[in-house]
Amino acid sequence: MKKLLLASWLLLMSSGAVHAAGTGEANTSAIVMFLIFIAGTMGITYWAAKRTQTTSDFYTAGGGLSGLQNGLAIAGDYLSAASFLGIAGMVYVSGFDGMIYAIGFLFGWPVVMFLVAERLRNLGKYSFADVTSFRLEQTPMRILAASASLLIIALYLIAQMVGAGKLIVLLFGLDYKLAIVIVGTLMMVYVAFGGMTATTWVQIIKAVLMLFGATLMTILVLMAFKFNPDALLAEAVRVHPAGANLMAPGSDVSSNPLNALSVGLALAFGTAGLPHILMRFFTVSNAQEARKSVIYATSFIGYFYLLTFIIGFGAVALLIRHPEFFQAGPDGSINILKGLIGGTNMVAVHLAAAVGGSWLLGFLAAVTFATIVAVVAGLTLAGAAAISHDLYANVIAKGKVTEKQQMRLSRLSAIGLGILAILLGILFENQNVAFMVGLAFAIAASSNFPVLVLSISWKGCTTRGAAIGGFLGLATATIWVVLSKTVWVDVFGFTDPITPFPNPGILSIPVAFIAIWAISKLDKSARGKKEQDAFEALTVRSQTGIGASSASSH
Repeated sequence: MKKLLLASWLLLMSSGAVHAAGTGEANTSAIVMFLIFIAGTMGITYWAAKRTQTTSDFYTAGGGLSGLQNGLAIAGDYLSAASFLGIAGMVYVSGFDGMIYAIGFLFGWPVVMFLVAERLRNLGKYSFADVTSFRLEQTPMRILAASASLLIIALYLIAQMVGAGKLIVLLFGLDYKLAIVIVGTLMMVYVAFGGMTATTWVQIIKAVLMLFGATLMTILVLMAFKFNPDALLAEAVRVHPAGANLMAPGSDVSSNPLNALSVGLALAFGTAGLPHILMRFFTVSNAQEARKSVIYATSFIGYFYLLTFIIGFGAVALLIRHPEFFQAGPDGSINILKGLIGGTNMVAVHLAAAVGGSWLLGFLAAVTFATIVAVVAGLTLAGAAAISHDLYANVIAKGKVTEKQQMRLSRLSAIGLGILAILLGILFENQNVAFMVGLAFAIAASSNFPVLVLSISWKGCTTRGAAIGGFLGLATATIWVVLSKTVWVDVFGFTDPITPFPNPGILSIPVAFIAIWAISKLDKSARGKKEQDAFEALTVRSQTGIGASSASSH
């Protein structure tokens, strides 16, 4: 009883703050911290712009970051709106099953560490397409890499822009479309002028603030139950309409096991195919620092996902029966989203108001916005690299391009991607951000990951096999998603989906691997034989780093 009284007291103490969050009215403390963050990041961008003179500065911050710095930046890049907003919202609605995304997101990092991190740094320069085209033919490999990367970036941008738009609606009471335009404009400024240097430091600062904010929220949630997790979970089960099923893992799995398996495969292997994450391994001085980056990043990310478990169930325990949100229907049923401005994507922000008042709401909102800005900046930078470095410099111009031309196109690409992000954010306003990122992971796992892994680890891989297999995986995953309920019904407005479940990984990942293997085996061309002979040189370079660019020459 004392525990419940303490929780009730916390809720009553912060009812004014929750009211501001719940109605979409402007919250003064949130706006102050929000503007402080904007001013700070603009200062970083101004400082970085003066240091960004070459393509190496723009894409890799000169290649001289330490393992700890890059590990924090990777965590800042990876802990996206889906990690904080989406997972907390999924736990709020689905309970234990909402954690499947957190587990999958984390599981991908051992794959990155043991299969690609060091080899990537030893073989590449600016993007992972440099690696896949190390012994394979430049043009088809770079076209494939750029096509897959731009589609992944588009899906990922949807999640970040939706989260940012909902957040600004919550803070300022602005129209959603106007909020999206504001976010897209800020992102274009950060990337076009500051490049990787500005992006990296925004990501580092954001990672530190995010870890601190999530830790503080977790402490305050547990404080409401005298640091007794059992009491917290018992209260969550008591108030949630699902009751004891809230803590029963597997309800989503049992209802659609193939979709659950698809999600798991995509999250496990998709990390090693995300262009904005892979790009970060070129910012360190050598392969050893690349491995350290992964170790630090995995530690920070794993710790954060442990906190999202408490935050999600804390939202269930403390928000569902709150007077601002609670409403029972005529039959006694409870609408757990009633009064939650922003829906499931803003559960964590509402919880911050409930446990810490308006100042914690302001801090968490500013940190969440920093999260989105950092991830969007990384995505935009990877997209700019795909367009200017992979497509223009190496495919269209055949390497005959000046630094000035490539820098100009990079900045124009960043602006173009910003406009695309604004349009996508408006179109997909009501999608759960964790789900949208899951689809991006599926594309990455179906195209980039198979081509990258087989090109550096299997001697028999040829350009013909990698190109056809990669495009088959990409096409299979894309067509499947378009014909699923997520797009076919929710966006296009058709009555029934054509595909039985939305996540394509269980089909598209094997399609890519099998096609690459089979077509490479059938490739008896002289070009294919030459590519197989070049595997020994690739292996020596990837394992030893001999011939890899150093920080000074990067």
